[in-house]
Amino acid sequence: MIFRPPSEAESLILQVTVGCSYNRCTFCGAYQGKRFRIKSFEEIKEDIDEVSVYQIRRVFLADGDALIIPQKELLQILSYLRKRLKGLERVGIYANAKDILRKDVEELRALKDLGLGIIYLGLESGDPEVLKRIKKNATVDQLIRAAKRVKESGLLLSVTVILGLGGVEGSQSHAQETAKVLSEMDPDYVGALSLMIVPGTPIEREIEAGILILPTPFGLIQELETMIENSHMTRCFFASNHASNYLPLRIQLPEEKEDALRRVREVLKRKDPALLRPEYLRAL
Repeated sequence: MIFRPPSEAESLILQVTVGCSYNRCTFCGAYQGKRFRIKSFEEIKEDIDEVSVYQIRRVFLADGDALIIPQKELLQILSYLRKRLKGLERVGIYANAKDILRKDVEELRALKDLGLGIIYLGLESGDPEVLKRIKKNATVDQLIRAAKRVKESGLLLSVTVILGLGGVEGSQSHAQETAKVLSEMDPDYVGALSLMIVPGTPIEREIEAGILILPTPFGLIQELETMIENSHMTRCFFASNHASNYLPLRIQLPEEKEDALRRVREVLKRKDPALLRPEYLRAL
């Protein structure tokens, strides 16, 4: 099973690592059963050679946190991609905060010069208590510093947040603190997902034990409203069109903020399930 951001749907998915080096976030089941490893350059080179006969504009480097690859090896991969894929326009990559902070601005710029165009960073929540509970491998401060380093390097930054992670009790704190951190990060893109429970994950056991109670669909949309209302970005494309969400939005902030809030508030006022994505169409 290979995972990639929704915006990389038409990209070549090039697996340069297997699994996730951390793999302990309580909500994530993406890399269960996978032992993390970095693929050898010979393996990666063989994959690139195989697809070099095709016209490929974009490449996404998988798996979970491919930016952990040492700088010298990552430069080698990007150089070979540029050499073999003549129409290549952009390379994307997942990264966690600590991977980013291990590289200085000049190292990130060197990756950009060889074709890396966008880094996808999972914030999940701006609430420090939520980050502790989900065992996120970074603090709020580390996540903000990592985001600012990416921006300073000139790379595009796409940040992911997850509606529902605070449960019913922490719902509004989660939404408000996440909006606050997003404003400090000032990313180019924000993708909002809704929490969906993966069997076998620690968060599933929390829910079964009654430790965490999930918000209702309209509770999740209330979080979405709070995040949009309290986020203040310079120029950001905000999307909640991931298949996990009940209310798909694709908006440019700040220009379309008020229109989006009017739409969300109308849905919250009417509380008509027919206005939401049906449960059977929701997926990870």
